[in-house]
Amino acid sequence: MPRTLLVAFALLSLGTRAGAQELHARIDAHVEAKSKADGVPLSAPADDAEFVRRAYLYFAGRVPASDEAKAFLADARADKRAKLIDQLLAAPEYATRMTDLFHVMLMERLGDNAEWTKFLKESFASNAKWDVMVRKMLRADPKDAAQPGAAFWLAKRLDNYGQNPVDYSGLTRDVGRLFLGKNFQCCECHDHLTVDDYKQQHFQGLHTFFKNTYLASNTKWIVGEKPTIEKTGFASVFTKVQMATAPALPGLMMIDIPAVVKGMEFSEQPDRKTGAPGVLKFSPLKEISERLPTKTNADFTRNSANRVWFLLTGRGLVHHLDLHHSRNPPSHPELLDLLAKEFAARDFDIKFLLREIALSKTYQRSSKLPTGAKEAAHPKYFATALERRLTAEQLLQSVIVATGSDAKAADALRAKYVKAFANQPREPEEEVTPSLKAALFVLHDDAVLGLLKPTAGNLVGRAAKLSDADATDALYLALLSRAPSADERAAVGKVLAKHPDKRAEALGRVAWALLASMEFGVNH
Repeated sequence: MPRTLLVAFALLSLGTRAGAQELHARIDAHVEAKSKADGVPLSAPADDAEFVRRAYLYFAGRVPASDEAKAFLADARADKRAKLIDQLLAAPEYATRMTDLFHVMLMERLGDNAEWTKFLKESFASNAKWDVMVRKMLRADPKDAAQPGAAFWLAKRLDNYGQNPVDYSGLTRDVGRLFLGKNFQCCECHDHLTVDDYKQQHFQGLHTFFKNTYLASNTKWIVGEKPTIEKTGFASVFTKVQMATAPALPGLMMIDIPAVVKGMEFSEQPDRKTGAPGVLKFSPLKEISERLPTKTNADFTRNSANRVWFLLTGRGLVHHLDLHHSRNPPSHPELLDLLAKEFAARDFDIKFLLREIALSKTYQRSSKLPTGAKEAAHPKYFATALERRLTAEQLLQSVIVATGSDAKAADALRAKYVKAFANQPREPEEEVTPSLKAALFVLHDDAVLGLLKPTAGNLVGRAAKLSDADATDALYLALLSRAPSADERAAVGKVLAKHPDKRAEALGRVAWALLASMEFGVNH
């Protein structure tokens, strides 16, 4: 029987009870059906040590503290994983973690802003719905006194540097990539040369929403709109045929531009004294903010679900994230449709979707290969948990918690960690690229090495008061969230035996080796 029919049969056999299944079980049904049809073995479930570390990294943005890991490992309840997920989703650190995560995804290291950070953090703390958040970002309403930071997403992209013009093309591209999952960068001057689905009309229709926007203030990040709203004329560099488009979302109807008497464009006039840009009667920003993030916009729902899936699994069902098109179909088409449908049905409740994915066996699978497997299956199967390098923010918070340091140390090191470990601006962090500067930073930075010098309350200071075996256990639990193997315990014992007169310093060296290891630096 052909593989596609095997998948269809497996899913059909589940159809009679699908309505009664929770989403995480239906996720697993799709993943397992494809793997079975293609003869791809699945890894075993992650053990408790691997799971607790993974859960804290994803939902708290850090490794678990020693007492947190110890408590979870000692917990004998059958439902302790679900309880931990719920606990982490309800904790204050969840909002901080999501703020870091979405800031990097949405701003791509273009810059920071206190009001923007406040907008994200308050949104995640109150479990604001994703469509509402996107609507605020695209609207950039200067009269929204409650959450002015939402405008930073748009305003920062309207900022120009020196004599450089505003990058309206980059703004158009970012809207398509980040909110619709489609990269129209190559479509400004002609239809895409290799992706038949991407048209010049799509780029120009999106561009028309933004071409009259401007940055009224780069201190308060206020966005204004010029009243000269008209269609955009364009022609392919190949055909030279003249065309025109009103504001339009890809694949959808153009929006009629109403006729407005000159001088009567504003319902609220601009104020030159205060710098207020005024309010247009017909606002392209208002139109796109109300039309793009909706349940009926399949591009938005599918891209949103795909990005949430990526955040937890390390790979999109559509990969890369901004290349949704017919020649690059999802690895699991029915699963992406299901996630998009359920996400929209729950009014784009991010916590709901994160929780269901985290409860799945797919998310909780081990990063170790299946028994007998000599090489990993293609990552599109999600047969084995994918290892990803930690982000700069995860690394920093994990180092602070693991070494028993305080928040002041984190504040002092934040800029250094971003400089050493983050990708370059405008480079999506679908993958964190290793670099020589990151390796040298861990090797030589005095502030990092200072965290491993023994003090009364830090990890190395506490370990120095313990026996060799207990000290080894303490270092491994704090830094790797697991117990050492017999070989590891013996290796540490030899190091300590060589330096009996400098035991605390030797423990610091062991801690440094664990902190600098690949095991600490990835999200296994």
